[in-house]
Amino acid sequence: MANRANHLVLLGCGLLCAAALVCAEPTGPSAAEGPKAAAATPIKVAAEAAPAATPSFPIASDARLAGDGKQTRFILDLDRKIEFRAFPLADPYRVVVDVPQVTFQLAAGTGAAGRGLVKAFRYGLVMPGGSRIVFDLTGPAKVANSYVLDAANGQPPRLVLEFEEVDRTAFVQSLAPENRPDLKRAISDTNANAAVVPPATTAALTPAAIPDARPLIVIDPGHGGIDNGTQSGGEMEKTLVLGFGLALRDRIEKSGKYRVVMTRTDDTFIPLNDRVKVARTQSAALFVSIHADALPRREGDAQGATIYTLSDKASDAEAERLADAENKADSIGGVNLTDEPTEVADILIDLAQRETKTFSNRFAHLLMTEMKTTARMHKNPLKSAGFRVLKAPDVPSVLVELGYVSNKDDLEHLVSESWRNKTVGSMAQAIDAFFAKRLATAGPAK
Repeated sequence: MANRANHLVLLGCGLLCAAALVCAEPTGPSAAEGPKAAAATPIKVAAEAAPAATPSFPIASDARLAGDGKQTRFILDLDRKIEFRAFPLADPYRVVVDVPQVTFQLAAGTGAAGRGLVKAFRYGLVMPGGSRIVFDLTGPAKVANSYVLDAANGQPPRLVLEFEEVDRTAFVQSLAPENRPDLKRAISDTNANAAVVPPATTAALTPAAIPDARPLIVIDPGHGGIDNGTQSGGEMEKTLVLGFGLALRDRIEKSGKYRVVMTRTDDTFIPLNDRVKVARTQSAALFVSIHADALPRREGDAQGATIYTLSDKASDAEAERLADAENKADSIGGVNLTDEPTEVADILIDLAQRETKTFSNRFAHLLMTEMKTTARMHKNPLKSAGFRVLKAPDVPSVLVELGYVSNKDDLEHLVSESWRNKTVGSMAQAIDAFFAKRLATAGPAK
């Protein structure tokens, strides 16, 4: 019995040791065992399968120009190789380079000063997953060569574009057929209703599955992505107005009386026409575009908020200057500004729907009344101009300039959370008053 008991104890110990060996993570084959031994160890493979790392975007660390008015080279330093696509646009002369989403860690002011064939260049996010570099050219030029270099000799990977001077004819011939100036009218007449909405706005344009009778308000924070807007004191308009727009959305939604759609909720570039499409496709009852102005130093100083409605003639020279500047936002993004069909342009200029104009003006007056209780207003707070973003013929629309980033006091307000909360509150009250009057005089909103 004793021998049998000892035998069972030894057998049990052996089984425990064997189980421990099976369960223990192997340390991997020795060099002498070679790849065959490694392949025969499935437990080792499972142990090496680590969770996938969070994807990181390529980083651009430096950008520079070299050359002269005949040949100019652009160099972008990266931390890894990337794919890219370059194409020219005319009137004004530009070259657009689309790349995967890139984190631009470039020195402040990079691209503002040009060289040779490049007047200036801009860069930034153009849609989730995609970035863009836009080169403003001094005249007609082509991309004679473009490539990405591998890291070598202590230098990082580089995106290189080589520009070469050409004449107007050669430049136009290098354009894609749909971008050639002489073909634009014919193409726009044929494809007037074939506009493609970029990924950034697709979700916003999808109609709700269940009908919701509440009025829908579209809030449009200006600029974004590649288009910074005005800048002062290290603050960018696109960031300031996005923060304000999101706060206004939250305040309006909290009441439960309205539906709200944002044209952008992050640092994404949205073309002007697509901002208008959001409102029209959703049959919005109100469109509010949020901006901040800046006055060139040579023109003195100005301060206070201004509310704009659409007009084919600007109410004053300052309104005309601002509208011209804002309407060029699409040029910054490399988008053609001449693709609008003539019949649509005629409708926009004529403002055939007089009711829409009446409602826009009514809301502007209500907004001024409420905002002046919480915010400093411009000496002429109500103006009109030909802003493209206000040109939905069937949606009451206003553009609000919250203040001047070029004015010290206004800038202090624009970065103040307390000021923002009070001003958002006054705008929400104006919206309540507007819909109370509209429902009383014009029936339910669409």
